Amino acid sequence: MTTAKPQRFVVHEHQAKRLHYDFRLELGGVLKSWAIPKGPSLNPADKRLAVMVPDHVVEYINFEGIIPAGRYGAGPVVVWDSGDFVPLETHEPEKALHEGKLSFLLKGKKLKGAFTLARMKGLPKGTGKEWLLMKRKDEYARPDYVLQTEITPAKLKELTERNPPCETE
Repeated sequence: MTTAKPQRFVVHEHQAKRLHYDFRLELGGVLKSWAIPKGPSLNPADKRLAVMVPDHVVEYINFEGIIPAGRYGAGPVVVWDSGDFVPLETHEPEKALHEGKLSFLLKGKKLKGAFTLARMKGLPKGTGKEWLLMKRKDEYARPDYVLQTEITPAKLKELTERNPPCETE
């Protein structure tokens, strides 16, 4: 059941020191962000580690380019997926996040259907920034899902060196 208005999301594929995927939800005038080492999945059996990172400015949502050497996150960044998301089971998605669990419907080009972000608790060496991104069972679930990269040699030729529209840590 959808209970809130649609907002935007983006997944950036980012080849920095290590390849990872930055999952971002537009909430409260910023992009709430998580780094997902293995990338998102449409397989409900996959529980993807999602480490919360600092918020990004909304202008970052369409950023693509090669972050210059010497800058934090140096390397290519491409939009892997984007679209709208609708919070589920809440009219207050920021409060739900603060409480440690947010479910939402993604309406992207690749990611579709219901997902949940849940903060992990009780980790012996946890920082409180560890979350899980999980696909819920629905008509878009794909048990055979295999993530495909968008950072291809052809795409790399299209990218130019650019500074992102925000300072990141």
